[in-house]
Amino acid sequence: MSKKNIGKIGVLLVNLGTPDTAETPDVRKYLREFLMDRRVIDINPVGRFFLINGVIAPFRAPKSAKVYKELWTERGSPLLYHGIDLKEKLQVALGDNYHVAFGMRYQSPSIQSALEELRDKSVDRIIVLPLFPQYAAASTGSVQDKVMEIVKEWWVIPSINFISSFCDDPGFINAFAELGKQHMAQDTYDHVIFSYHGLPERQVLKGSDKGYCKLGTCCNSYNKRNKYCYRAACFATSRLLAEQLGISEDQYTVTFQSRLLKDPWLQPYTDEVLKTLPAKGIKKVLAFSPAFVADCLETTIEVGEEFKEMFEHAGGEKWQLVESLNSNDTWVEAVKSLVLEN
Repeated sequence: MSKKNIGKIGVLLVNLGTPDTAETPDVRKYLREFLMDRRVIDINPVGRFFLINGVIAPFRAPKSAKVYKELWTERGSPLLYHGIDLKEKLQVALGDNYHVAFGMRYQSPSIQSALEELRDKSVDRIIVLPLFPQYAAASTGSVQDKVMEIVKEWWVIPSINFISSFCDDPGFINAFAELGKQHMAQDTYDHVIFSYHGLPERQVLKGSDKGYCKLGTCCNSYNKRNKYCYRAACFATSRLLAEQLGISEDQYTVTFQSRLLKDPWLQPYTDEVLKTLPAKGIKKVLAFSPAFVADCLETTIEVGEEFKEMFEHAGGEKWQLVESLNSNDTWVEAVKSLVLEN
């Protein structure tokens, strides 16, 4: 095939989503769309409908809106503008043979609008990169599900390649380690916390390869049997980050945050672990959120402010959040490499 017959390659970057504004009605609308996803709350559809619309959305939205107002900036939601910045920088880095689009799984800009943008550019094929380093059916899987739901209606469907995980990608690890080293050069820390967004244990077990996952030592190695196990992927990211940071196994702890409802979620829970640290002589903690590549409510507010307050209340002296990758140059180069490799 001659070069003149080869179209552009489309790149679709996708993150989770954000309310259009920090006002309660928009937050409620976002929560409803997000939590009604069958991959996020995987229970009986009727039960999910009444739980979300009758309990969670009405009562959680006003509280969440207050937190979103703390997070909001002049540019709006950080998750949105960091995504747009990444898209624009990646477009420059990749050049004219590529067209980069950005969409959100929930709310705006939608995956639908981003895919239509790529179709309008007559791209030859599409590379989909959900911006979740560790695969989970509720995040990466949901994005893949939505993309396939949309493109199945197209008369002509181009080749589509999904990047399902980059938890152990050298560029991703290096980008986060670089940020951590900057903080470590400015101060000495007693311990490092790698805090990941939690998942219900049942969701991890549902994705297990023929019962391989036992939520135990099986996650101490990352291999072909558990490459789509969220817990194993989090452990893998942590081991590689620790290696880059030059810290030993006893100098860091892997924890999970943001649990919802009463079912058992992946443990240990970040908020419970941090309260025990000062009594062990751990007074200064460096905290990473390696499940997020852009700062958002879970990083800036939950880890950066709420956990800091808990830690200091328990007797800690310093809790330092390592900012997320956002659109820094090292991360842009890492994303470029991910795209070129795929």
